[in-house]
Amino acid sequence: MSAAGDIVGRTAADIAGLIASGEVSAVEVAQAHLDRIAQTDGELHAFLHVSADRALAAAQEIDDARGRGETLGPLAGVPLALKDVFATRGVPTTCGSKILEGWVPPYNATVVERLQKAGVVVLGKTNMDEFAMGSSTENSAYGATRNPWDTTRIPGGSSGGSAAAVAAGQAPLAIGTDTGGSIRQPASVCGIVGVKPTYGGVSRYGLVAFSSSLDQGGPFARTVLDAALLHETIAGHDPMDATSIAGFSAPVAEAAARRDVSGVRIGVVRELGGSGYDSEVEARFREAVAVLEELGAVVSEVSCPAFDLALPAYYLIAPSECSSNLARFDGMRYGLRIGKDSDGVEDVMSNTRDAGFGAEVKRRIMIGTYALSSGYYEAYYGQAQKVRTLISRNFAAAFETVDVLVSPTTPTVAFPLGERVDDPTAMYAADLATVPANLAGVPALSMPCGLADGLPVGLQIMAPALADERMYRVAGALEVELDSRRGGPLLSPYLNGATA
Repeated sequence: MSAAGDIVGRTAADIAGLIASGEVSAVEVAQAHLDRIAQTDGELHAFLHVSADRALAAAQEIDDARGRGETLGPLAGVPLALKDVFATRGVPTTCGSKILEGWVPPYNATVVERLQKAGVVVLGKTNMDEFAMGSSTENSAYGATRNPWDTTRIPGGSSGGSAAAVAAGQAPLAIGTDTGGSIRQPASVCGIVGVKPTYGGVSRYGLVAFSSSLDQGGPFARTVLDAALLHETIAGHDPMDATSIAGFSAPVAEAAARRDVSGVRIGVVRELGGSGYDSEVEARFREAVAVLEELGAVVSEVSCPAFDLALPAYYLIAPSECSSNLARFDGMRYGLRIGKDSDGVEDVMSNTRDAGFGAEVKRRIMIGTYALSSGYYEAYYGQAQKVRTLISRNFAAAFETVDVLVSPTTPTVAFPLGERVDDPTAMYAADLATVPANLAGVPALSMPCGLADGLPVGLQIMAPALADERMYRVAGALEVELDSRRGGPLLSPYLNGATA
């Protein structure tokens, strides 16, 4: 078979099956996707670093294992794009920032270790908003990424490089991180599946921290089943992460394959819609909910009044934590250093942080430092944490009457590059529907549910903590039905015609 012609655009599950059966080699699969990156990334700029030699060597190990008759894992040999916020031994890890330019970690994040153990082939590191702060990937110190649906538009953020890579067929799978929607929002505007697992369900060891109580790694894929397979690969307790949940494993792949929502109680969140939400986005969302009802789900409206306060609470809590976490980047230990040995420590720190951090990172550090300062802590950070408690109570009350909650993932489709860079509050509004799940630590998933003005619209499914399988069950059933009605999956113009 012609690897380049037949593999690009296939699902991860299909690719793994072909490799396991010997119909195609893992090396051919890796090379096909490396070729795809070379052909398309000049325009898209999804990748910051492509590890071609390492990827081909990893793929050869899979082929050798198959040749020895070893049983391969469910994703062995499948290529993946990794957000450049995960420490990777021997590979540059920049977090999209000049302050870490050239830093090569001496260790692997737990997520990277688990991917390697599973035989997943990491193609390289993807572009992102600097230190995961942004909703458009325009805050990267290394240039913006473009949306494969329309290259004049943003791919979402902060994991925009990972989302664009999957949507463009550069990789069938990717890893991102989600602090306030940074997996789900890019998945929505790029027309793919993106998942924020239960907080603590995926190890954060080796994930360069933005906001430690909110950050969570998770999968991108083009299908719900592929996302579930990747979720299971990276999930599980890690003693290296104090926030990792012991004894928890979600059977998400089984749930994704079930494709039955008969009797599932679905709550439509009243507060996540209306003012600030595009009418066409809401129309696609309502149509998808109607399909779920036709499939046997029981749909009702649910009110979560504290959700209206989620965005301002988030933009106090997250900057407060980032002002603490980013204090370690001081020009004294590793990364960028601006100054001479004769300069004072304070001058070196000040000059390094001034040159190394971008405008958005500086903005959030200053907001967070102010919110934590003496005399203002209770008025700002303390009050925001009280709102966080109310949001968690809203979720708990809602889940007493419904199994999952649903909403549009984003208020609008992908907006044009440059449109909101000078208006931070408009940029932050992209996270209106996604931040509540992070504040409460519950799992949430975005999947494509249609098009508005030719651009993808995402539907968000939220479940109780430790019940990740519920959102996969609903998403799996809806995906099959929507694909059947439209005659196939939603594919970006970059991917259309690239499948076998």
